[in-house]
Amino acid sequence: MSAGASRATMPLYARILLGVAAGVALATVLGERARPLGDAGMLVIRLLKTLASPLIFFAILDAFARTRVQGAQALRLVAISSVNAVVAIALGLGVGHALRAGASLAPALRAAVSHESLAPQRVAHGEAPSLNPFENLARYVPESVVTPFATNNVISIVLLSVLLGLALRQVLASDDPETRRAGETVADAAHAGLTLFARALHLVVQLVPFAVLGVVAKVVSRTGVEVFRMLLPFLGTVLLGLTLQAVVWYGVMVAALGRRSPLAFFRGSLDAAVTALSAGSSLATLPVTLRCLSEHHKVSPASARLAACVGTNLNHDGIILYEAAAVIFVAQAIGVQLTLGQQVTVALASVMAGVGIAGVPEAGLITLPLVLHAGGIPDAVSAAVIPLILPVDWILGRARACTNVLADMSVAVILERYEPRGVGESDA
Repeated sequence: MSAGASRATMPLYARILLGVAAGVALATVLGERARPLGDAGMLVIRLLKTLASPLIFFAILDAFARTRVQGAQALRLVAISSVNAVVAIALGLGVGHALRAGASLAPALRAAVSHESLAPQRVAHGEAPSLNPFENLARYVPESVVTPFATNNVISIVLLSVLLGLALRQVLASDDPETRRAGETVADAAHAGLTLFARALHLVVQLVPFAVLGVVAKVVSRTGVEVFRMLLPFLGTVLLGLTLQAVVWYGVMVAALGRRSPLAFFRGSLDAAVTALSAGSSLATLPVTLRCLSEHHKVSPASARLAACVGTNLNHDGIILYEAAAVIFVAQAIGVQLTLGQQVTVALASVMAGVGIAGVPEAGLITLPLVLHAGGIPDAVSAAVIPLILPVDWILGRARACTNVLADMSVAVILERYEPRGVGESDA
């Protein structure tokens, strides 16, 4: 009885950390034979992402039907996200210049560039978005209603759900009783869908510690520790920047604008933060994020959905900071001094990459070639850098996801302070 009670009360982050420790132990004992465990673990992560997309759709529809998102709240979301992005750029460029860690990689990188210039390779993680804003927008305007769900394109799903939510609100406000009843039927269906997928995701989340065990065992058995030594300066530079953003800056924002204790904020965000660290995806972490906002931070569904569901495509500070720091690091490694204009271009490209990419694993790696090119880094260098940093990018990817999730949660806490009382939910 006591054992069962202890399992039931053990926090999710504690179970995840146990999974990490068990994964490292299995990799040490089994070696190469531990790799299949990672494939099994990724099935859980994939299932989380699969269920999270319809959760976003129904959550936004339900929010439009059952809440009144004030225009002022939407403006606050954009304003706070913009300030966070500027700070992320400043920190990314700042830690890169201050630590000058890129020189440590110079011999290995130059040798790799010499080899890659003879046989350049392309990154197989996906096509990076263009710097043309209209081309970026065209990527997310679906050709059919089912396309966003078939491709799991979260930004398109958000655009579609916002459009349908606006239409639903007009239907619900119609003077025609029959039209209003039809709207109420759709609103009830949206709430039922939200409830169903939230429950399904809650069940899947319980399997996350086992997924973490498998993924960690696979990665450790494959990369070992040697590669980390050469890339430790790069790893430390980016992690320092992400820590300053997530702990120091968000702590200041929560205290100054949210009027809450930073310690209480981070304590209540542990489950979501550690889940993001394990899954490497702010999207896959969404159900845990919403649960933490509701249960630990007592944030209303209106503020939580606005910040975590809609804002998940704005609050990609982790990716923005990573891209900026990576460009400075690579430039130092090849002995290139970026001009002020090039650094401004890097900043703009980093923001576009951060806002335009979905909260999926390796998102920052997908857009890195674009930002390197914007900073004037030769294509041969980009082709050489990506394979070199792959062994440590799984760590940075999880740190980026954790930063993005904490950005969502800090914004939600701030928005909650300014939410008009009595205007939020029609019912719980």
